[in-house]
Amino acid sequence: MANTHLQKTFSPSANRTRQTISVWVKRTGGLGTTQAIFSVYTGGTYYAHLRFKSDDSIQLYNYNDINIRTNRKFRDTNGWYHIHVIIDTPNSTSTDRIRLYVNGERETDLSNTTYPAQNGEIKFGDSNLHSIGSYDSGSYFDGCMSHFHFITNNAYEPTLFGETDSTTGEWKIKTSPSVTYSTNSFFILKDGNSGTDQSGQSNDFSVTGGTLTKTEDNPSNVFATLNPLNYTSSAIAYANGNTKAQYPGSWIATLGTIGAKAGKYYWEAKVVSGNNANLFYGISTDAVDLDTSPQNKAGVISQHINGDRYVDTTYTAGAAQALVNGDILGVALDLDSSPKTVKFYKNGSLLTSSSSVNLTSTFDDEFVFPIFIGNNSSASSTWEVNFGNGFFATTQISSEGTNASGIGKFEHNVPANHTALCTKGLNE
Repeated sequence: MANTHLQKTFSPSANRTRQTISVWVKRTGGLGTTQAIFSVYTGGTYYAHLRFKSDDSIQLYNYNDINIRTNRKFRDTNGWYHIHVIIDTPNSTSTDRIRLYVNGERETDLSNTTYPAQNGEIKFGDSNLHSIGSYDSGSYFDGCMSHFHFITNNAYEPTLFGETDSTTGEWKIKTSPSVTYSTNSFFILKDGNSGTDQSGQSNDFSVTGGTLTKTEDNPSNVFATLNPLNYTSSAIAYANGNTKAQYPGSWIATLGTIGAKAGKYYWEAKVVSGNNANLFYGISTDAVDLDTSPQNKAGVISQHINGDRYVDTTYTAGAAQALVNGDILGVALDLDSSPKTVKFYKNGSLLTSSSSVNLTSTFDDEFVFPIFIGNNSSASSTWEVNFGNGFFATTQISSEGTNASGIGKFEHNVPANHTALCTKGLNE
């Protein structure tokens, strides 16, 4: 969401002793900074917020009388967290007046444990400005949100909003919980980038300070992105949900967050560079040192945008067509055929020379990941990738190509029997 946030002022106040907050979030940036999920601010010390703290813990705070904060840190930038808060101040057991759950599990290892007085009121739901994704026009949430429920007058258990998958054992979303929405309740971000309330209470939120961009990535299907946790020595600047990467002044790489040992996958990226000398793309194992010229290492097949290529340290000049700014490349990875192959595309067509590259034995029994490499020493060096979300940074694809799997949205036609690199794609 970057500096984008949603706001609404309620009137009149609702019940503020029993409430439920339930939201799915995916962090994509800003680890180590304070980021608000939900807040209300009335000036001075009269405020409340649910947020990630600068140490990546989760905190529920209500000015002087509530401070619940986890010891656990939440730094996963690939998966979705279901954050669920039960506010039940009439409860006779003080430690049950605020209950915080993440992915269906109650958080009991807490660094702060200030609970409200019995029948005490919280600020959420009062007649003041409420914000989603920020606090007082700051502390912006960097990531994605989905299925945000705020319910007054009822303290609902997390099992109404999620359940454990009987096959995988993972916590998964229930998209249509059976709950009652009272005054100042809302249900937004249900199936897209809209602040329109789906609860029947008409409590629509307005988008403020930016653009709310839709993503195919959701709690039921996690798409690959660029992985901001890859580098160790030099910083890559990530943006737009980790689908855009701007590189520092040395050769450095980032992998996708999802790799595979089997299956057929397709992804795209747009060339955004000051010249044609500073970008590579391709595939890699996860054992490669990404900080020191990874393009010519064993375990990497990398295609330079000028047409040169490395295959497991073997260099071939002019192996394929060059790419220029604005071109959209495609990568089709086939891990099922014998031999395994990777194919490179330019604006929907196979590169004219040596389009299909056989994977070497280095890739046997290894997870294979997308890799994007840059060097900003002499020109702006940026990749904008589309793993199926249908956007290059904030630019939506102009015309959706065919895709027999129905998973993901791409600019150009997806090769036969290939699909997006995402959790549903892995199970195709």
